Amino acid sequence: MTTTDHYDAIVVGGRCAGAATGMLLARGGLRVLVLEASRASTDTLSTHALMRGAVVAMDRWGLLDTIIEAGTPAILATDFHYADTAETVHNRPGTAPLRAPRRTVLDAVLQDAARAAGADVRHGVRVTGLRRDSAGRVTGVDHLDRGGRSTSSATADITIGADGRRSLVADAVGAPYDRRGRSSSAFLYTYWSGPADATDLHRYRFFYRPGVSAGVIPTNDGQVCVWAGAPTTRFLTERRGDLDADYRKLLEEAAPELAGELATQIPAGRARGFPGMPGHLRQAAGTGWALVGDAGYFKDPITAHGITDALRDAELLARAVLAAPRGGAARSDALRGYHATRNALSERLFAVTDRIASYDWDLAELRDLLIALSAAMRPEVEVLRGLDAARPVAA
Repeated sequence: MTTTDHYDAIVVGGRCAGAATGMLLARGGLRVLVLEASRASTDTLSTHALMRGAVVAMDRWGLLDTIIEAGTPAILATDFHYADTAETVHNRPGTAPLRAPRRTVLDAVLQDAARAAGADVRHGVRVTGLRRDSAGRVTGVDHLDRGGRSTSSATADITIGADGRRSLVADAVGAPYDRRGRSSSAFLYTYWSGPADATDLHRYRFFYRPGVSAGVIPTNDGQVCVWAGAPTTRFLTERRGDLDADYRKLLEEAAPELAGELATQIPAGRARGFPGMPGHLRQAAGTGWALVGDAGYFKDPITAHGITDALRDAELLARAVLAAPRGGAARSDALRGYHATRNALSERLFAVTDRIASYDWDLAELRDLLIALSAAMRPEVEVLRGLDAARPVAA
């Protein structure tokens, strides 16, 4: 049996980008459907880091306190280890601490906020295709209901792809690529109990040596996410089929002191891996559709900035849709503005990240690249703070 419901907006994907977009659209008074393929409360690979723009967004949306109450530690400084030399960068005075929540925390907070705003958020629902009218305009989706027992469809004035770097929506509409990366990193992740030195639960720690990298991200439940990375080409050539052994070997090479600290500990679970994928910027919107999060803009995880970009673009897109809720030429203009702003805020971050992910640098150049990365982050914070002077999305 097939049933069809109509919404103002359908969001395909309900992780951080999709849930945030759905929440903001619902807060703006739209009838919103959010469809997420995974079950509720499931984890996903992530570096977890909320950089400055993400902290600003969560605070402005009234959700930062919930992240803090979940036991997400305050990050007060970042250590950069260049081989045997270390530098510490403290947060700017007067700024809120950074945070790095587990995705089971962050995604759930955003999904709950979307529901509280009135969005219909469904888990375990797999979208199978897009619906179009006779002119080719996207008008909604077909999907399998929970458990895959029946097929349903839903129509909407706009369908938003927030379904990740291999987006069904982006591929179905043939969203052109504005830019494609040349480099990619492979990463192995494991969680560990927090370090004995409590101060290390309040700092990011990044390690770099020629051809390798590693990081420590404090997260919930007194644990840290420890990752080790290398170029995808090297990982695919040298992997031995035992991710735990590969992880230990790579961590020892990238951060021998850190590997020594962990040598006698037992990780909280087995190593998990991401083989890497070159980044992309795809056209952000078209006739009846738009993209947000990794679906439209994915860059290498080595700079740990993906969540921040996803939350930033969720608000930029929501404001564009709400600026012209009835569609037509006004909405097309607003969506073109979203595309232009997203690219203007992203292109420098994208280029620097792609360069770092190449691992084709010496440590002196890497320092300069990280300084350039920090500078490229500032405009998005300024834009987010300036949004409240324009047309705020109601809480």
